Amino acid sequence: MKNKDITILLVDDEPDIIEIVRYNLTAQGYKVKTAENGLEAISIAKKTKPQLILLDVMMPKMNGMEACRKIREVPELSETIIAFLTARGEEYSELAGFDAGADDYITKPIKPKVLVGRVKGLLRRFKQPEIEKLLKFGDLTIIQEEYKIILGQEEMSLPKKEFELLTLLTSQPGKVYKREDILNQIWGSDVIVGDRTIDVHIRKLREKIGDEKFQTIKGVGYKFVV
Repeated sequence: MKNKDITILLVDDEPDIIEIVRYNLTAQGYKVKTAENGLEAISIAKKTKPQLILLDVMMPKMNGMEACRKIREVPELSETIIAFLTARGEEYSELAGFDAGADDYITKPIKPKVLVGRVKGLLRRFKQPEIEKLLKFGDLTIIQEEYKIILGQEEMSLPKKEFELLTLLTSQPGKVYKREDILNQIWGSDVIVGDRTIDVHIRKLREKIGDEKFQTIKGVGYKFVV
């Protein structure tokens, strides 16, 4: 996918930030849409279906965390990458961002060239929907095309990164996936994320699918148990 075919939604209530980031992204050929708050971001995202959303946390009307959760509930935006771009650098805020469904958490201030590099790394992971496939493990059915699972009689949608992590682990049940391999395959070597990113996503999967289906190999990584 060429840059001119990529739409980025930039959400921030500070005009100076909007202008600087928009200038640097449009200079790379990306189409950039902007919003000033979470409510506006949801509306624009539904209309434009961007490949990437850069989202501030503290905004009027609806903050970034709530906007991220609501965007993750929209099926047609399941492929959209969401990254927080915020001055909130506290660890609890970063963890909350991943809990809300974000793919990355970028702290301001950041040099424009570094930000462009992070954006390029995120967009390398953008993929078109795959041909529908069904994977079954006992009472668990994985619907790859729709980012959905069926557990017993209950159907639920999973955020993109949770689903990709689940798909990776279930691709070879019983295999121990090292933490560094998970980071590289799910988040990419061009994106800097911490070990706690994996822990947050594993915890969410355990809550939704069952603790017994995921085994922690201390100091190594995780495996899916059938």
